[in-house]
Amino acid sequence: MKIHLTSIFVDDQAAAQRFYTDVLGFVTKHDVPVGADRWLTVVSPEDPDGPELLLEPSGHPAVKPYREALVADGIPLAAFAVDDVHAEHDRLRGLGVRFTQEPLRTGPVTTAVLDDTCGNLIQLQSP
Repeated sequence: MKIHLTSIFVDDQAAAQRFYTDVLGFVTKHDVPVGADRWLTVVSPEDPDGPELLLEPSGHPAVKPYREALVADGIPLAAFAVDDVHAEHDRLRGLGVRFTQEPLRTGPVTTAVLDDTCGNLIQLQSP
């Protein structure tokens, strides 16, 4: 068994696609109209056949209180691996990304947490 697809709720799919591709560096894999929304997935350019991240519309009534509680408590919704958290932090900060946690060594990993501008906190981590 392996992870094929996971999702992250976003308020605006077009804005999320721009952030996740133009800023974070993912590439769009699927972009299929589904009524008023889209089946919109992105993947790592380093693993285009690997796990897909669905940029899922946040319209379900349970999503807003769930995400607000996570953000209020500083809990990231997802974690992405990078080779060097400090270098990625500097690159993203240069692009205007807001971090809620600066790079921090926590045992065997270094982490940082960013605001994805779509309603979520995302953790970056490297060994």
